[in-house]
Amino acid sequence: MGRKVRPRRTARIRATAAPATVPATETTTTKTTTTTTTDRNWARELRAALLCTGLLFALVVTIDAANSTLTPARTAMWTGVSLLLYAVLHPPRVTAGPGWLAVRGLGGRRHVCTDLLVSVRRGEGSTPRLVLRDALGARVEVDPKILVANPLLRHRLETGAARARAYGLLATGGDVLREMGERMDRDGARGIFETSGLATTPPPGRPPRR
Repeated sequence: MGRKVRPRRTARIRATAAPATVPATETTTTKTTTTTTTDRNWARELRAALLCTGLLFALVVTIDAANSTLTPARTAMWTGVSLLLYAVLHPPRVTAGPGWLAVRGLGGRRHVCTDLLVSVRRGEGSTPRLVLRDALGARVEVDPKILVANPLLRHRLETGAARARAYGLLATGGDVLREMGERMDRDGARGIFETSGLATTPPPGRPPRR
């Protein structure tokens, strides 16, 4: 009798699913360029105003406490005086961008479109001010010293004023900006010469001024 040969069982191989290959996605990072120019001295002046206000309040309260005259009414009075001092010392924050200039104070924010300026004039009063008004009726006042200390702010203003003049909008005040710019350039050059010591050096062949 022949021997039965059993057919071999084929081993089942578990198919391992290969992980799907996920194509690499390139992530594009868009860098946002900030085009706003800010007064670089504003933060320092704000700290100085807060420091002066705090020192005044601490001084008067300490004197009252030492004299045993500190009462809730006097504390409220000194608080009001300190807040009034801070309101006087609080520096306005001047910012500018392409086609606009803004001034933010305790009373809120005001801005003008420098591309639409219709008038630029000097403000009346003991404190020098530059008054800007645009075709939309907006109006701001800027301290010229801020423009002197921040050439980028001055550049924003002059660029917008040049466009307004090209559009035929800026009828009055172009000479004010020009004179202010020339004076700033002279003061800046004088400051550089004084810092370098060249302003005190007399020309060759001339005696020094007495």
